[in-house]
This record gives sequence, C-alpha cells and structure tokens, in this order.
Amino acid sequence: MSEPVRFGVIGCGLMGREFASASLRWLHLQGDLPRPVIVAACDTSADNLAWFRRVPDTRYFYDDYRQMLANPEIDAVYCAVPHHLHAQIYGDIIRAGKHLLGEKPFGMNAEDFARIEAAMREHPEVFVRCTSEFPYYPAVQQMVQWYREGAFGQIIEARFAIRHSSDMDLNKPINWKRTKAANGEYGCMGDLGIHTQHLPFRLGIRPLTVSAQLANLVPFRPGPDGTPVPCETWDNAILLCAARNDAGDRFPLQMEMKRMAPGCTNTVEYEIYGLNLSARFTTDDPNAIRYTQTVGREQAWARLVVGQKTLYPVITGGIFEFGFSDSLLQMFAAFVSELRGLPCPFGCFTPDEARLSHRLLTAALQAHEQSRVVSL
Repeated sequence: MSEPVRFGVIGCGLMGREFASASLRWLHLQGDLPRPVIVAACDTSADNLAWFRRVPDTRYFYDDYRQMLANPEIDAVYCAVPHHLHAQIYGDIIRAGKHLLGEKPFGMNAEDFARIEAAMREHPEVFVRCTSEFPYYPAVQQMVQWYREGAFGQIIEARFAIRHSSDMDLNKPINWKRTKAANGEYGCMGDLGIHTQHLPFRLGIRPLTVSAQLANLVPFRPGPDGTPVPCETWDNAILLCAARNDAGDRFPLQMEMKRMAPGCTNTVEYEIYGLNLSARFTTDDPNAIRYTQTVGREQAWARLVVGQKTLYPVITGGIFEFGFSDSLLQMFAAFVSELRGLPCPFGCFTPDEARLSHRLLTAALQAHEQSRVVSL
C-alpha cells in the first residue's frame, strides 16, 4: 500500500468539503495510488470547521492557518480561499515547505502571482499546482487523444466556454466575488478563466493577441440589510484571440466566461474545429463527445458515448455515467500521482500556465479599456 499524502485544508467551504469527500472515495480508484488523508482543517468559520469533524482522518482543527502550517504531520495543503488572500497564504504555504494544490486564479492579479512565484523560486522542492477539474471528463480526454494524434489536421478555430448562471437571480445577495477588494479587476475572468484555459494551454495552443468584451450587467445587488450596494466586478467576458499551436497553425481562439447565462447551470463547452476532424463537448451531455464524419463531400456530426473510460481506472462499470464529483476524484489523483513521481497522463494546471493566464487576463482588461487588440 502506497504511503498516503497527509493534507491540511485551508478554507473548509464548498470546495474544501468536495476535496474531503473525494479523499474518502479513494477506494473508488483501482490500483495503488497514494491516498490524500486530511489530517487537519482550518477555517475562520466555526460552522465550516464543524463539518470537518465528520471526516474520520481529521484530528487537528485551526482558525489560524499559520498554526496549521507549523504542524509537522502535514505534507501538503489544499487551499480554497478568496482571491485577495492567495498571494499571502499560498506564499506562506510554500515557505512552510508544504506542497500546494491551490484554487484559481492563483493570485488576484499578475502582481500577486509574482509574489507566489517568488516563494516557489525560494523553495523549488515544493510541488505546486492549481485546480481545474473539467478536462478530466473522459469525453474531453478523448478530444485530447485525437488532438495529440493529429487527427484534427490543420486547426480552423477553437472555442472554450463556461456558462455559470448562478447570478441570474437579481435578488441574490452580494458576495465577495462582486467586490474588487476581494475578487480583483478580473471579475468573472479570474474566477472562471482557468476552466477555459487548461485544455488549450495543455494542448500547446497559445494566444498571441486578445480583444475583449466585458459586461457588468447587474450594477447593484442587495447588501446584508437588503439595501442595494454596488457590484464592482465583471459578470460576463468574451475574449477573442489570435492563436498558434505547436504545429504552426494560426486560428481564432475564443474564450467565454459568464455568470449571467440564461438556461445554464455550470455549463462547460469545449470545441475544436479542424480540416480533417472537428469535435465538441458539453457538460449538458457529459458522457458523450460529438465529432464529424465525412460523408462524400459533406461532414455529418456523430455522437460517441464514452462513459467511464477514465485516466485513472475506477471500479465503476464503463457503461455508467461520469459526473462532476468523478472529475474531482480524477484531478486529485493526478495531483498526488505527479507529486509522488508516478505516471500522470494529464496533470493539473501548472504555475507556468498560471503565468500565461495572468498575462492573458491582464491584456484582456487593457484591450477592453482601450477598445483595441492587445498583443501578448
């Protein structure tokens, strides 16, 4: 049995609980992957910490993350805190010698990322990655396989989108993601952008220029007492890039990040169009990938059901559906595999990719403000 990776969790809200749940599903994976054992939890909310008392492996509870980082039993940290805290807390985790899996956008802005990167240079022995779970859907990995095999031929264009409709309720109270102080200038791009970037960046698709359409559609939301307060951040963003891949193809690349998306919940869509093959994936049809077949002079769309053909084999039969919690399990398996030097066919979002993400989003803000195309 592989030696487990002993984790502390900083930020015990929605995603912290998802990580704990995935760690307790580790038997779902075949083989002998190191299990993430959550030995410590840290949150300023007593209610969030109370939930973690249900986790059998968790023995230490903190309201100060610095005290948790001093615990020698902890090998690695999963951190899910508001964006303005990334630079300080991520840096402190790295300086404490703990491996880090941090939530997006890995720094509120480019300057904050540079502070995290400085800590990484001081401690090259620390393994650091950022979360991004949607590429771990088996249908997306089928797209990856086709792309790496060259099946698409010359690329015509590519589109990557996340349409997140949680803010369509105009009476939804304001939260920290609507404030520049906590969420930064990026707005929806910081919180959602990596979901549109992990796959193209990993496939070697690089944006060369960007133009941007940003929208703050709901300028006020109810505050704590019901009084309207300003919403300071962007709700929706569409980025249009000129891009190039490793084969030298140049083509349009579109990235779409929306919090106001009628008819959607947390819909992710990936599309790659090529001269030889085109393919589309959507979480509205999570077990399948659509691809083109040539019929004479025409191309027809076909639908291939992929099922549970996962990167890391699981006990679930291949005919059954794959879902969001399964993608998280696969992502965490990728993290601990790469951390321990085990085979990892598709790793988590890297610091180098995070640097490119910040370059892109910083340029997008400039492009929108100046109504022009900005070169990266």
